[in-house]
Amino acid sequence: MAHEERGDLIVGLDIGTTKICVVVGEVHDNRLDIIGIGRHPSVGLRRGVVVNIESTVHSIRQAVEEAERMAGCEIGSVYVGIAGSHIKSFNSHGLIAIKHNEIRQDDIDRVVDAARAVPIPPDQEVIHVLPQEFMVDGQADIQDPLGMTGVRLESDVHIVTGSATAVHNIVKCCNRAGLEVTDVVLEPLASAGAVLTREEMELGVGLLDIGGGTADLAIFADGTIKHTFVLGLGGQNLTNDLSIGLRTPQKEAERLKEEFGSALASLIDKDQVIEVPSVGGRKNRKLSRRVMGEILEPRVEEMLTLINQELLDSKYKEMVNAGMVLTGGSCLLANMEELAEQIFDLPVRIGRPENIGGVVDVVGTPQWATGVGLVVYGMKNGPGERFKRPKGGIVGRVTGRMKDWFKGIV
Repeated sequence: MAHEERGDLIVGLDIGTTKICVVVGEVHDNRLDIIGIGRHPSVGLRRGVVVNIESTVHSIRQAVEEAERMAGCEIGSVYVGIAGSHIKSFNSHGLIAIKHNEIRQDDIDRVVDAARAVPIPPDQEVIHVLPQEFMVDGQADIQDPLGMTGVRLESDVHIVTGSATAVHNIVKCCNRAGLEVTDVVLEPLASAGAVLTREEMELGVGLLDIGGGTADLAIFADGTIKHTFVLGLGGQNLTNDLSIGLRTPQKEAERLKEEFGSALASLIDKDQVIEVPSVGGRKNRKLSRRVMGEILEPRVEEMLTLINQELLDSKYKEMVNAGMVLTGGSCLLANMEELAEQIFDLPVRIGRPENIGGVVDVVGTPQWATGVGLVVYGMKNGPGERFKRPKGGIVGRVTGRMKDWFKGIV
């Protein structure tokens, strides 16, 4: 049976606090097949920020090699995700006069540039400038003003910045691992492309990506991004609490959390007993499983309550008509949905990558949402930035972000 011609390849690199994931996607027209993945424990990062370059480079290389073997290709360039409590975001407004009555692409570029012309601290670097809406002669809610007639063009944009040091260190780690960085992408923005539907983004939805080191929030409404926020708490905090509370090694605490953990202690049978490994060669102990729930529930509640407070403070909670979508590995903790619904007082679902082919049984889980999302982002934003099998580097550096990124999400 003849094999169809190979498509373009796009690679997403999710550099997380607890794991590094590499996802290789093959594009045929508008179909995306995941043909290779690699995963390696993350050593050298804390809360999404590189704290040890050598360890991070080693972890990236290991994950990349695994993905290369599976996909049968050589990886030269990646879309890399960024998160961390250093991420800041705000909305800005720009206004220009239209030169020729009819709006051209250079007018759109100028008004976006006008909106981004705001003072930014010297230690911060702009990661994204995301147009939310345009206004022509006072008429609002315009998604694409190209070709319209008018004399005044305005734009609202969402600007995301990150620590210049953190961004440069991530790029440096990728370069030292032999990779060229096509683009640096905010992780919840990437995850949104993999797990949210167009209807949710139009109606209004909150995406909460709970990773190992951070919980990343993105709010969408009317098809565009409205607000982003990064909380410096994640699954690692739950593991640490268990490790201390149960007096057991971190590795065992992580295993116990995944096997027996619950976000609601009251739903655990108090007669159920688990065996907890001790430290220092001491004997294993038997404990009620409910004890784990009593340790985990307050921390999860704290995390979700802080996110809910951010929703309220941002004034965007009333826009979240479609509810909240949870993704990231830590959202798989038992009863997380139930506790989240109680705290947010909104419908909640778990977000998994959708509308993809290939090794769906492996990557169709919340842990892979960011990695798959980075590939989706690359597919929508960089037609000239892909590379062909088996090698051959990137055609050129990315020169700008596509303004219709959200329009293309299925």
